[in-house]
Amino acid sequence: MLAVKTGEPADSLLAYFQNISFDELTAALNTDAKAKAFWLNIYNAYTQVLLQKNPGAYKHRNRFFKSRSIGIAGMKLSLDFIEHHIIRRSEWKPGLGYIKLLFPSSLEKQLRLSKKDYRIHFALNCGAKSCPPIAFYDDEKLEEQLNLAEKSFIKNDAGFDEAANQVSVSKIFSWFRGDFGGKKGLKKLLLKHSMVPAGKKVKLKFRPYDWRLLLKKF
Repeated sequence: MLAVKTGEPADSLLAYFQNISFDELTAALNTDAKAKAFWLNIYNAYTQVLLQKNPGAYKHRNRFFKSRSIGIAGMKLSLDFIEHHIIRRSEWKPGLGYIKLLFPSSLEKQLRLSKKDYRIHFALNCGAKSCPPIAFYDDEKLEEQLNLAEKSFIKNDAGFDEAANQVSVSKIFSWFRGDFGGKKGLKKLLLKHSMVPAGKKVKLKFRPYDWRLLLKKF
């Protein structure tokens, strides 16, 4: 991720990840924190690398996210596989966080995290202007970093309209509502960060997502 941020050539690092053995990879990712930090960094870094090489690919985002363009331990993985199968533990992408894949592959069973963490949605950057900013995640500081990412995203993103008794939030909260515990869970999260008044029922408004390409959002 640092090479991507500084603009230094990342070819040697990409080759290293491509050539590492599967056993070496799984041995290195022997805790959930290590695995989570690794896959967050891989997702964000490869998104930047791939789109810097070919920005036009973003015009066909569905194809871009599904393309197996990421070489890891002799495998060819897609951004969708990393996000929904590994990080989100075999979730069906259109399922709003409520529907698991019926027949997860043996590969994802070996690689996926032990449990879901809604905070990853404040850490993954798919190249769109509305995405959260990019950071480098360190397994030893991961809890602190993800808590900070959560606080920063919600504070900068959510807006409460007192006259309309309505809070506007990112479309991310709608697409993955099950990850956040539904609307009830989302309202608790907003209350936690003082974005809605305590003891008051408020309406939710999900803002349109700005899909314009914006790279290097560090």
